Amino acid sequence: MIIETRSAKETYQLGVEIGKKATKGQVYTMVGDLGVGKTVFTQGMADGLEITEPINSPTFTIVQVYDEGRLPFYHFDVYRIGDISEMDEIGFDDYVYGDGVSLIEWANLIEEILPENRIEITIEKDLEQGFDYRKITIEEKEA
Repeated sequence: MIIETRSAKETYQLGVEIGKKATKGQVYTMVGDLGVGKTVFTQGMADGLEITEPINSPTFTIVQVYDEGRLPFYHFDVYRIGDISEMDEIGFDDYVYGDGVSLIEWANLIEEILPENRIEITIEKDLEQGFDYRKITIEEKEA
C-alpha cells in the first residue's frame, strides 16, 4: 500500500490510524532518510496507542519503552548500532517477541535479526512534489 501525505499533520494522522489498529506482538520497521518524518509518524502511532507522554527518538539509548498506553510500545532507533550484538545486550528479542508493539527505526541496519513477520514502512521525500510531500509505503512481510 502506498500513501501520499502533504503535511506533517497528515503523516502524524497516518501514524495515529496505524497505532489504533496495532495489536499485541506486532513489529513495525521503518526506513527513511534523516528528516523525512519518522519521528512525526512515530508520535502519531503512539497517540493511536493512547500513549500520552512525549515521544522522542531514542537515538542514544537505542530503545524507549512506553507502558501506559493501550499496549506497551517499544520504540527503537538503531541508527547508532555499531555491532548487531548490542541488540542482544538490550534484550531485543524480549521486546519484539513480547506483548507490546515494536517500532524499529533504521531497521535496514539490523535486517538479519528482524522477525520474518513484520510490517515494513518506508518514508520518502520528493521535493518536486513539494517540501512536505511524503510517499509512505506500507508492506506486510510474512514467513
